[in-house]
Amino acid sequence: QVQLVESGGGLVQAGDSLRLSCAASGRTFSTFGLGWFRQAPGKEREFVAAVTRSGGVRYSANSVKGRFTISRDNTENMVYLQMNSLKPEDTAVYYCAAAEVIFTDARSRNPGYYPYWGQGTQVTVSS
Repeated sequence: QVQLVESGGGLVQAGDSLRLSCAASGRTFSTFGLGWFRQAPGKEREFVAAVTRSGGVRYSANSVKGRFTISRDNTENMVYLQMNSLKPEDTAVYYCAAAEVIFTDARSRNPGYYPYWGQGTQVTVSS
């Protein structure tokens, strides 16, 4: 079992940056692949980015490629999502998630592979 707590959300203007953080506790952090997902009102939860256990491989959605970067610190049990050039369509609740599976590109994008989820943090981008 692992517990995840997100922080860092807020209200920003288009073009601004935010860094989301997710603190993990419980089982050995480095055994988990980690992902960020988001859910806007009335929409399904969608994949944003993921990183493998070692941090050596990252995946990201086309909609955020070049603007968002996922990273992890296995010494601090933290995962981050650096979000630059934010757009109003990035407005959503952002969730971090963890899974003890070997990530492939396809697996990392599928929320069904993640048994552990944080409570979410709201990001609102005004135009």
